[in-house]
Amino acid sequence: MRLAPEGRPFVVVALIVVTVCIGAGLILGRWWWGLATVAAPIGAWVPWFFRDPDREGPRGDRLALAPADGKVVSVGPIAEPTYHGGEVTRISIFMNVFDVHVNRYPTDGAVTHRSYEPGAFLNATLDKASERNERSSVGVESPHGRVLVRQIAGLVARRIVTDANVGDAARQGERLGIIRFGSRVDTFLPASARVCVKVGDRTRAGVTIIAEWMP
Repeated sequence: MRLAPEGRPFVVVALIVVTVCIGAGLILGRWWWGLATVAAPIGAWVPWFFRDPDREGPRGDRLALAPADGKVVSVGPIAEPTYHGGEVTRISIFMNVFDVHVNRYPTDGAVTHRSYEPGAFLNATLDKASERNERSSVGVESPHGRVLVRQIAGLVARRIVTDANVGDAARQGERLGIIRFGSRVDTFLPASARVCVKVGDRTRAGVTIIAEWMP
């Protein structure tokens, strides 16, 4: 299983903690075994959280792919002033702590915008989280217009990692960044895109088609 580089320090720490608890249990017994039984599942979960699986799926200029694994919590029109300067379609995907947290580009294009805004850590499923939580936004000039991907911190998430820089080439389905530990990703698409998902659907980054443009 491939790990995201950002997760390696956490995995090492988790393994050390589990090893110490088990070793102390063998030597000292008693309540150390209780700690070991708590630490072991967490130690197994940490590398699972930071997994970075290969993703193969549909590709093409007329498709917009999910930038994140998770559950669709909102779909609809919204004003987006920072990059589009008008009304667009927003698709919001919530990632729980068991989802893959590596984010991917929904379309090919050129990265023409990047911004970071500090903020709160509200429940990421709430609509207002998109504008009030800590967030990092990447704008891509795609063949069908501007596409904005916004990584949003949540109640548990305290670290957003964004790989993209202005001038980079965005490659559909390739890594954009990662969020630790449970959060949300919004995709803002031109109104011309036909949405292919609905609230409650599950998505896989780089695989699930969330919208398309008619030929």
